[in-house]
Amino acid sequence: MTVIIAFVANVLVAVAKSVAAFLTGSASMVAEAAHSWADAGNEIFLLIADRRSSKEKDDRHPLGYGREAWVWSLFAAVGIFTAGAVVSVMHGVSELTNPEPVESPAIAYIVLAVSFVLEGISFTQALRQSRASARKRELSTVRFVLTSSNATLRAVFLEDFAALTGLVIAAVSIFTHQVTGDAIYDAIGSILIGVLLGIVALILINQSRRFLVGANSTPALRNAVGHALLNSPDIERVTYLHLEFIGPERLYLVAAVDLAGDAAESTVAERLRRIERSIEEHDGIETAILSLSVNDEASLEFAPAE
Repeated sequence: MTVIIAFVANVLVAVAKSVAAFLTGSASMVAEAAHSWADAGNEIFLLIADRRSSKEKDDRHPLGYGREAWVWSLFAAVGIFTAGAVVSVMHGVSELTNPEPVESPAIAYIVLAVSFVLEGISFTQALRQSRASARKRELSTVRFVLTSSNATLRAVFLEDFAALTGLVIAAVSIFTHQVTGDAIYDAIGSILIGVLLGIVALILINQSRRFLVGANSTPALRNAVGHALLNSPDIERVTYLHLEFIGPERLYLVAAVDLAGDAAESTVAERLRRIERSIEEHDGIETAILSLSVNDEASLEFAPAE
Protein backbone atom coordinates (compact mmCIF):
# COMPACT_ATOMS: atom_id res chain seq x y z
CA MET A 1 0.00 0.00 0.00
CA THR A 2 2.86 2.41 0.80
CA VAL A 3 4.35 1.96 -2.69
CA ILE A 4 0.97 2.36 -4.43
CA ILE A 5 0.22 5.60 -2.55
CA ALA A 6 3.68 6.90 -3.49
CA PHE A 7 3.15 5.95 -7.16
CA VAL A 8 -0.20 7.74 -7.44
CA ALA A 9 1.16 10.82 -5.68
CA ASN A 10 4.25 10.97 -7.90
CA VAL A 11 2.28 10.67 -11.15
CA LEU A 12 -0.10 13.49 -10.17
CA VAL A 13 2.78 15.66 -8.99
CA ALA A 14 4.88 14.93 -12.11
CA VAL A 15 2.08 16.05 -14.44
CA ALA A 16 1.51 19.24 -12.46
CA LYS A 17 5.22 20.08 -12.32
CA SER A 18 5.69 19.45 -16.03
CA VAL A 19 2.89 21.88 -16.89
CA ALA A 20 4.30 24.46 -14.47
CA ALA A 21 7.81 24.04 -15.87
CA PHE A 22 6.49 24.66 -19.40
CA LEU A 23 4.50 27.73 -18.38
CA THR A 24 7.12 29.34 -16.14
CA GLY A 25 10.39 28.30 -17.76
CA SER A 26 11.85 27.71 -14.30
CA ALA A 27 14.96 25.53 -14.15
CA SER A 28 14.04 24.46 -10.63
CA MET A 29 10.61 23.35 -11.84
CA VAL A 30 12.20 21.37 -14.67
CA ALA A 31 14.40 19.63 -12.10
CA GLU A 32 11.39 18.93 -9.92
CA ALA A 33 9.43 17.54 -12.89
CA ALA A 34 12.33 15.23 -13.77
CA HIS A 35 12.53 14.22 -10.12
CA SER A 36 8.85 13.27 -9.93
CA TRP A 37 8.83 11.38 -13.25
CA ALA A 38 11.89 9.45 -12.09
CA ASP A 39 10.17 8.65 -8.78
CA ALA A 40 6.99 7.54 -10.56
CA GLY A 41 8.98 5.19 -12.80
CA ASN A 42 10.89 3.89 -9.82
CA GLU A 43 7.69 2.98 -7.98
CA ILE A 44 6.99 0.52 -10.80
CA PHE A 45 10.35 -1.12 -10.07
CA LEU A 46 9.45 -1.25 -6.38
CA LEU A 47 6.08 -2.84 -7.12
CA ILE A 48 7.88 -5.48 -9.17
CA ALA A 49 10.32 -5.94 -6.29
CA ASP A 50 7.50 -6.59 -3.82
CA ARG A 51 5.76 -9.01 -6.16
CA ARG A 52 8.78 -11.06 -7.23
CA SER A 53 10.42 -11.23 -3.81
CA SER A 54 7.27 -12.67 -2.24
CA LYS A 55 7.22 -15.77 -4.48
CA GLU A 56 7.39 -19.09 -2.66
CA LYS A 57 10.72 -20.93 -2.68
CA ASP A 58 11.08 -23.85 -5.08
CA ASP A 59 13.68 -26.37 -6.26
CA ARG A 60 15.52 -23.75 -8.33
CA HIS A 61 15.54 -21.24 -5.47
CA PRO A 62 15.61 -23.24 -2.22
CA LEU A 63 16.18 -20.07 -0.19
CA GLY A 64 13.35 -18.22 -1.89
CA TYR A 65 13.20 -15.18 -4.16
CA GLY A 66 13.73 -12.54 -1.48
CA ARG A 67 16.87 -11.08 -3.07
CA GLU A 68 14.74 -9.97 -6.04
CA ALA A 69 13.66 -7.05 -3.86
CA TRP A 70 17.20 -5.67 -3.71
CA VAL A 71 17.82 -6.24 -7.44
CA TRP A 72 14.79 -4.21 -8.50
CA SER A 73 15.42 -1.63 -5.79
CA LEU A 74 18.91 -1.23 -7.22
CA PHE A 75 17.38 -0.55 -10.65
CA ALA A 76 15.12 2.06 -9.04
CA ALA A 77 18.07 3.76 -7.33
CA VAL A 78 20.02 3.92 -10.59
CA GLY A 79 16.92 5.44 -12.17
CA ILE A 80 16.88 8.19 -9.54
CA PHE A 81 20.53 8.91 -10.23
CA THR A 82 20.30 9.02 -14.04
CA ALA A 83 16.80 10.36 -14.71
CA GLY A 84 16.69 12.61 -11.66
CA ALA A 85 20.10 13.69 -10.42
CA VAL A 86 22.03 13.83 -13.71
CA VAL A 87 19.23 15.56 -15.65
CA SER A 88 18.69 18.14 -12.90
CA VAL A 89 22.37 19.00 -12.55
CA MET A 90 22.96 19.17 -16.32
CA HIS A 91 19.92 21.41 -16.85
CA GLY A 92 20.99 23.66 -13.98
CA VAL A 93 24.51 24.02 -15.36
CA SER A 94 23.06 24.81 -18.78
CA GLU A 95 20.88 27.51 -17.26
CA LEU A 96 23.86 29.01 -15.44
CA THR A 97 25.44 29.88 -18.77
CA ASN A 98 22.21 31.23 -20.21
CA PRO A 99 19.82 32.07 -17.36
CA GLU A 100 16.23 32.92 -18.26
CA PRO A 101 13.72 34.70 -16.03
CA VAL A 102 10.85 32.77 -14.47
CA GLU A 103 7.49 33.69 -15.96
CA SER A 104 4.30 33.67 -13.85
CA PRO A 105 5.98 32.51 -10.60
CA ALA A 106 2.55 32.29 -8.94
CA ILE A 107 1.85 29.18 -11.01
CA ALA A 108 5.04 27.61 -9.73
CA TYR A 109 4.16 28.41 -6.11
CA ILE A 110 0.68 26.89 -6.46
CA VAL A 111 2.03 23.69 -8.01
CA LEU A 112 4.78 23.45 -5.40
CA ALA A 113 2.23 23.86 -2.60
CA VAL A 114 -0.12 21.21 -4.02
CA SER A 115 2.86 18.91 -4.63
CA PHE A 116 3.98 19.37 -1.04
CA VAL A 117 0.58 18.23 0.21
CA LEU A 118 0.52 15.13 -2.05
CA GLU A 119 4.11 14.19 -1.28
CA GLY A 120 3.40 14.81 2.39
CA ILE A 121 0.56 12.27 2.33
CA SER A 122 2.84 9.66 0.81
CA PHE A 123 5.67 10.47 3.24
CA THR A 124 3.31 10.29 6.21
CA GLN A 125 2.32 6.75 5.22
CA ALA A 126 5.97 5.69 4.87
CA LEU A 127 6.86 7.42 8.15
CA ARG A 128 4.00 5.70 10.00
CA GLN A 129 5.07 2.27 8.75
CA SER A 130 8.74 2.96 9.50
CA ARG A 131 8.02 4.16 13.03
CA ALA A 132 5.93 1.09 13.80
CA SER A 133 8.68 -1.25 12.58
CA ALA A 134 11.43 0.74 14.32
CA ARG A 135 9.51 0.63 17.60
CA LYS A 136 9.32 -3.18 17.47
CA ARG A 137 13.10 -3.36 17.05
CA GLU A 138 13.77 -0.62 19.62
CA LEU A 139 15.54 1.54 17.04
CA SER A 140 15.20 5.15 16.01
CA THR A 141 13.17 5.67 12.84
CA VAL A 142 16.13 7.02 10.87
CA ARG A 143 18.42 4.16 11.91
CA PHE A 144 15.77 1.60 11.03
CA VAL A 145 15.22 3.12 7.58
CA LEU A 146 18.94 3.25 6.78
CA THR A 147 19.73 -0.29 7.98
CA SER A 148 16.50 -2.19 7.31
CA SER A 149 16.44 -5.09 4.88
CA ASN A 150 13.08 -3.75 3.63
CA ALA A 151 14.37 -2.08 0.47
CA THR A 152 11.03 -0.82 -0.84
CA LEU A 153 10.12 0.92 2.40
CA ARG A 154 13.55 2.56 2.56
CA ALA A 155 13.27 3.71 -1.07
CA VAL A 156 9.80 5.24 -0.62
CA PHE A 157 10.80 6.92 2.66
CA LEU A 158 13.97 8.50 1.27
CA GLU A 159 12.40 9.41 -2.08
CA ASP A 160 9.51 11.19 -0.37
CA PHE A 161 11.87 12.93 2.05
CA ALA A 162 13.99 14.10 -0.89
CA ALA A 163 10.85 15.20 -2.72
CA LEU A 164 9.70 17.40 0.17
CA THR A 165 13.19 18.85 0.57
CA GLY A 166 13.42 19.47 -3.18
CA LEU A 167 10.12 21.34 -3.17
CA VAL A 168 11.44 23.67 -0.47
CA ILE A 169 14.66 24.22 -2.45
CA ALA A 170 12.67 25.02 -5.60
CA ALA A 171 10.41 27.48 -3.78
CA VAL A 172 13.35 29.27 -2.13
CA SER A 173 15.24 29.41 -5.43
CA ILE A 174 12.32 30.94 -7.32
CA PHE A 175 11.62 33.38 -4.49
CA THR A 176 15.27 34.47 -4.35
CA HIS A 177 15.19 34.97 -8.11
CA GLN A 178 12.10 37.18 -7.70
CA VAL A 179 13.67 39.26 -4.93
CA THR A 180 17.07 39.74 -6.57
CA GLY A 181 15.99 39.69 -10.21
CA ASP A 182 18.88 37.31 -10.91
CA ALA A 183 17.80 34.06 -12.66
CA ILE A 184 21.05 32.38 -11.63
CA TYR A 185 19.43 31.43 -8.31
CA ASP A 186 16.79 29.39 -10.13
CA ALA A 187 19.56 27.52 -11.96
CA ILE A 188 21.38 26.91 -8.66
CA GLY A 189 18.14 25.47 -7.28
CA SER A 190 18.09 22.92 -10.10
CA ILE A 191 21.68 21.90 -9.33
CA LEU A 192 20.98 21.57 -5.60
CA ILE A 193 17.97 19.37 -6.29
CA GLY A 194 20.15 17.19 -8.51
CA VAL A 195 22.82 16.89 -5.82
CA LEU A 196 20.15 15.95 -3.27
CA LEU A 197 18.83 13.21 -5.56
CA GLY A 198 22.36 11.98 -6.19
CA ILE A 199 23.01 11.58 -2.46
CA VAL A 200 19.75 9.67 -1.95
CA ALA A 201 20.46 7.46 -4.97
CA LEU A 202 23.95 6.59 -3.73
CA ILE A 203 22.59 5.65 -0.29
CA LEU A 204 19.98 3.37 -1.88
CA ILE A 205 22.49 1.84 -4.29
CA ASN A 206 24.96 1.11 -1.49
CA GLN A 207 22.32 -0.52 0.73
CA SER A 208 21.01 -2.72 -2.08
CA ARG A 209 24.59 -3.73 -2.91
CA ARG A 210 25.28 -4.56 0.73
CA PHE A 211 22.34 -6.94 1.00
CA LEU A 212 22.90 -8.50 -2.43
CA VAL A 213 26.45 -9.54 -1.51
CA GLY A 214 25.21 -11.17 1.70
CA ALA A 215 24.68 -8.78 4.60
CA ASN A 216 24.86 -10.33 8.04
CA SER A 217 22.43 -9.44 10.78
CA THR A 218 23.03 -6.69 13.31
CA PRO A 219 24.62 -7.53 16.69
CA ALA A 220 21.30 -6.85 18.41
CA LEU A 221 19.44 -9.29 16.16
CA ARG A 222 22.16 -11.90 16.50
CA ASN A 223 21.95 -11.53 20.27
CA ALA A 224 18.15 -11.90 20.23
CA VAL A 225 18.29 -15.04 18.06
CA GLY A 226 21.02 -16.52 20.27
CA HIS A 227 18.88 -16.08 23.36
CA ALA A 228 15.86 -17.52 21.56
CA LEU A 229 17.84 -20.66 20.71
CA LEU A 230 19.14 -21.06 24.26
CA ASN A 231 15.62 -20.62 25.64
CA SER A 232 14.57 -23.76 23.79
CA PRO A 233 14.33 -26.72 26.21
CA ASP A 234 16.04 -28.90 23.57
CA ILE A 235 19.20 -26.77 23.30
CA GLU A 236 21.92 -26.52 25.96
CA ARG A 237 24.66 -24.69 24.06
CA VAL A 238 25.20 -22.78 20.80
CA THR A 239 28.73 -22.99 19.40
CA TYR A 240 28.16 -21.52 15.95
CA LEU A 241 25.58 -19.07 14.60
CA HIS A 242 25.33 -17.57 11.13
CA LEU A 243 22.49 -15.21 10.19
CA GLU A 244 22.20 -13.80 6.69
CA PHE A 245 19.44 -11.75 5.08
CA ILE A 246 18.05 -13.50 2.00
CA GLY A 247 15.07 -11.18 1.55
CA PRO A 248 13.26 -8.27 3.18
CA GLU A 249 13.10 -9.18 6.87
CA ARG A 250 13.85 -12.83 5.98
CA LEU A 251 16.83 -14.62 7.51
CA TYR A 252 18.85 -17.73 6.68
CA LEU A 253 19.93 -19.32 9.95
CA VAL A 254 22.74 -21.85 10.37
CA ALA A 255 23.73 -22.97 13.86
CA ALA A 256 25.69 -25.66 15.66
CA VAL A 257 24.01 -26.65 18.90
CA ASP A 258 24.45 -29.08 21.77
CA LEU A 259 21.15 -30.83 22.45
CA ALA A 260 19.90 -31.59 25.94
CA GLY A 261 20.19 -35.24 26.97
CA ASP A 262 22.07 -38.11 25.37
CA ALA A 263 19.63 -39.70 22.91
CA ALA A 264 20.40 -42.17 20.11
CA GLU A 265 21.60 -40.85 16.73
CA SER A 266 18.29 -41.50 14.94
CA THR A 267 16.38 -39.69 17.66
CA VAL A 268 18.80 -36.76 17.56
CA ALA A 269 18.27 -36.34 13.80
CA GLU A 270 14.52 -36.24 14.30
CA ARG A 271 14.87 -33.71 17.10
CA LEU A 272 17.07 -31.45 14.95
CA ARG A 273 14.52 -31.49 12.13
CA ARG A 274 11.71 -30.74 14.56
CA ILE A 275 13.61 -27.81 16.05
CA GLU A 276 14.41 -26.47 12.56
CA ARG A 277 10.73 -26.56 11.60
CA SER A 278 9.86 -24.82 14.85
CA ILE A 279 12.39 -22.06 14.16
CA GLU A 280 11.08 -21.59 10.62
CA GLU A 281 7.61 -20.89 11.99
CA HIS A 282 8.97 -17.51 13.07
CA ASP A 283 7.99 -14.75 10.62
CA GLY A 284 11.56 -13.59 10.16
CA ILE A 285 13.20 -16.96 9.46
CA GLU A 286 13.02 -18.36 5.93
CA THR A 287 15.29 -21.39 6.41
CA ALA A 288 17.01 -22.89 9.46
CA ILE A 289 19.81 -25.45 9.36
CA LEU A 290 21.09 -27.02 12.59
CA SER A 291 24.03 -29.32 13.22
CA LEU A 292 25.50 -30.84 16.36
CA SER A 293 28.28 -29.17 18.30
CA VAL A 294 31.55 -30.92 19.09
CA ASN A 295 32.26 -31.28 22.79
CA ASP A 296 35.46 -29.22 22.76
CA GLU A 297 33.91 -26.31 20.86
CA ALA A 298 33.53 -23.18 22.93
CA SER A 299 30.03 -21.92 23.66
CA LEU A 300 29.04 -18.58 22.16
CA GLU A 301 28.38 -15.76 24.60
CA PHE A 302 25.41 -13.48 24.13
CA ALA A 303 24.79 -10.18 25.87
CA PRO A 304 22.06 -10.21 28.52
CA ALA A 305 18.61 -9.62 27.03
CA GLU A 306 17.31 -6.14 27.74
